[in-house]
Parts: sequence; C-alpha cells; structure tokens
Amino acid sequence: MEDTQQKPANPEQSPAPSPAPSPAPSPLLDRIPHNSLSSLVLLAVVLFGVVWSITEDECLPGGNLFGITILFICAVVGGKLVSLIHLPKLPPFPPLLGMLLMGFLLRNIPVVTDGVYIDFRWSASLRNIALAVILARAGLGLDPTALRKLKVVCIRVAAGPCLIEACTTAVISHFLMGLPWVWGFILGFVLGAVSPAVVVPSMLLLQKDGYGVEKGIPTLLMAAGSFDDILAITGFTTCLGMAFSTGSTWYSLLRGVLEVAGGMVAGILLGFLIQYFPSVDQKHLVMKRSFLVLGLSVFAVFGSGVAGFPGSGGLCTLVLAFLAGLGWGTEKARVEEVVGWAWDVFQPLLFGLIGAEIRVSELEGHTVGLGIATLLIGLLVRVGFTFVCVLFAGFNMKEKVFIALAWMPKATVQAAIGSTALDMARTKDNTEMQEYGMNVLTVAVLAILLTAPVGALTIGLCGPRLLQKPENPIRDQHDNETPITYESTL
Repeated sequence: MEDTQQKPANPEQSPAPSPAPSPAPSPLLDRIPHNSLSSLVLLAVVLFGVVWSITEDECLPGGNLFGITILFICAVVGGKLVSLIHLPKLPPFPPLLGMLLMGFLLRNIPVVTDGVYIDFRWSASLRNIALAVILARAGLGLDPTALRKLKVVCIRVAAGPCLIEACTTAVISHFLMGLPWVWGFILGFVLGAVSPAVVVPSMLLLQKDGYGVEKGIPTLLMAAGSFDDILAITGFTTCLGMAFSTGSTWYSLLRGVLEVAGGMVAGILLGFLIQYFPSVDQKHLVMKRSFLVLGLSVFAVFGSGVAGFPGSGGLCTLVLAFLAGLGWGTEKARVEEVVGWAWDVFQPLLFGLIGAEIRVSELEGHTVGLGIATLLIGLLVRVGFTFVCVLFAGFNMKEKVFIALAWMPKATVQAAIGSTALDMARTKDNTEMQEYGMNVLTVAVLAILLTAPVGALTIGLCGPRLLQKPENPIRDQHDNETPITYESTL
C-alpha cells in the first residue's frame, strides 16, 4: 500500500520543526535579579556553609580562617584604593602600600583586633608560602639572554650598592641599635634589595616616552634589579643560617657556606628533573609544570627548615625555577602566567600579614627612631655608591644622578624575607632572638613605607628632567596598548 502522505520534492522546502514549548515563567524567579553579583553571593554562602560545617569555630569571629579571610579582603580593597591615587604623568602608587596599611590597621584597632585573630603559626606558614611563590617567580623571570649580555656596568649596579648598603647597615645597626654582627648583616641584606615592583613600572613609563632610551638606562635598571634581589636573598639566607647555628664562629661561617652550596646543588638537581618530567607529550602540560614548580618551591622553603638548614631553601627555589625555565624555552611564559595567578592570591596575604605583625603598643620610640636613622644612613651610602658605580660608563652628570636616585625603592623583598628571622626565633622560643627579629621586621616595614612612595615619585618627577629624550622617539606599536601596572612585577 502506497503512503498517502505526500513528501516534499525538495528537502529544503520541508517545514521547520516547531520549537519546543518553553516552560511558563515563574513569578517568584522573575523578581530575583539573575546577574553575576547574585551568583557570587550564592557561591560565597555555599562555600561558607561547607567550611563552617568542617571547621566550625575556626571560620567564626575569633577563629583563624575568619581572620585570614577578613585580612585578605581588606588587603585587596586597600591595594585597589591606593592604586587609584594617580598623579598626572606619574605611575600609580604601588598597591602593596594599601595592603600593608590595612594589615597594620586591623592589628591596631582595639575592637577589630579581638575579632580578627590569626595564630602566629598560621601567619608564618602563609608568609613562607608567599616567599616560595615570589622566589619561584623571580627564578622564572630571569632572562638568560640578558644574563649573557650583561655588561660590566650592570654587574656593578646590581652588586655594588647592595653589598655596600648591607655592610653599612650592619655597622650602623650594631652600634646604634645594639644588634649582634650577624643580625646586623641580616638587617643589611633585608634592606639591600631594590624593589622591581616600584622600579620596573616606572622605568616602563619613561621608556614608553623615550626618556633615557638612547643610553639604555631603563633596560639597565630593569635588568640589574633581579640580580640585585638574588644577591640580597643569598646573603640573607647565608647570615640567617649562621645566626641560628650552634657552635663557634668558624663553624657558623662554614655552615652558612655549606647551606648556600647545598641549596645550589639541590636546586640544580630539581631544576634538571622538572625540565624533562613531565614529558612534552602529556596533556595539561602547563598545569603540571606549574604545580611542580610551586610544589617544589614550597617544599624547599619548608623542608630546609625541617632539615635544620633554613638558609638553603630560598636559593634552592631560585635555582630550580631558573633552570626549569631555561629548559622549557618559550613555553616558560605560560608557566609564569600560572605562577602569577598564585602570586595574585598570596600578595595581599603577605603584605597584610606583615602589616599585622606591627603592634603600636609594643613599639618603643627609640627603636623606631634608631631604625629610621639606620635606614637613612644606609640609603645615603647606597645612593652615593651607586653614583660611583656608573662613573666612566658613558653617562652625563644628570643621568648618573637619576640612576643613583632610582636605585633606592624597597618593597616586595623586604616584605618576603623581613619576617623570616622573627618566625624562626619564635619556633626556637628564644626571647632575645625574637627581639632582634622584631627589630629587623620593624625597620623593613619602615623601609617599605618610606622608600616605596618616595622612590616612585622621585623616578616619575626626575626622569623627564634628568634624562634625554630623542626628538623622534621610535615606539613599538604595542607600547601604546600595554598598560603599565604592578601586576607583572615582583
């Protein structure tokens, strides 16, 4: 029997299928705004419920999780507010200042302090994780090409001022603040590091407008900044190992050298290991490499302390990250991006927790005064020696003055390592060392508060007046498209 239904001759002329009937709208749901904010609130409520059901009092006022969450939110808000302060033709203020001030306020407002409680063990662990992340970023950020082409003047700028300021600070703090010699050098190397978080964005802004480009001044300072920090961290870890070792002075010195050598050897072995594992044919290669870099970095920082060699962890992290990036080639940039995400999380925690360590009630006026005097004397010597380091390098007088002034801001490295000695002294339950560690931390915080904004303003104001600008500067097309921020710097 033939089908009585007539089929269309052309399939294209077939009637379109009727759409499925849509469900009747709910009057209740129509009243609820369906936007990203409400979704985020719902996610936050669910997350809080899950955490509360597991930890109970820890996520309520007075608990550690509650304190860490409030500190993180306030630090992020403080950083955003400070970054909005933008003077014409000047880079924005670094957000780390707002993060630091928020932590300081949370710790020193009487009513708030009782609710925002963070145990010192939690605080020390979070700061050590942040230290591992920032050291991994520093190692991955080293440019081997720039390292090979590093000129003599760049080596002088990277090493000379750091060592001179460290030695000057050690002498001044020994006689003014009464610190033992090894603790004086710990403070010296904490203060000896320049801050790429302040220098790099300021140099990029000057480079974009052509100031100092013909002489390569922005490139010189940006390249020397990373090596300056590595030298300071290496000196700090060596002195730290000496300060907490037991035995004679020669044993302590030998132990410090062995910690440096051990950290380098461990970093070389681990760096070559993660060059080849995981293999390039695996899925999710970038995430696996990022996990290994961050995991090994955290393990090196914490494991070195457990093993009794606290000075080797930081150097091990720097070396393994540098060698891993060297083997990955161009793929290193994708791992750097993931590590940068981790830094975005731990940066507010680091600076917020550092600010929260300073209690006004426990500060002594003469300690703050002597700390500021030590800091200023070290800065004057650093600026003067930096000027000497760029003599006979082809710069005119104004350019030499600018390089010397631009080489004084301090921020991230001081926050990362400034509290390490205090944390170790607390684990040893040594009251005298805790006092020394608190002095080091106090001066480190003062250095951030004084030199970071002043350094940014000095570079922004003096750059156009002291550096030469070509009549027809050649700019790359992407220069006008790339925003200058602090997010991609240390």
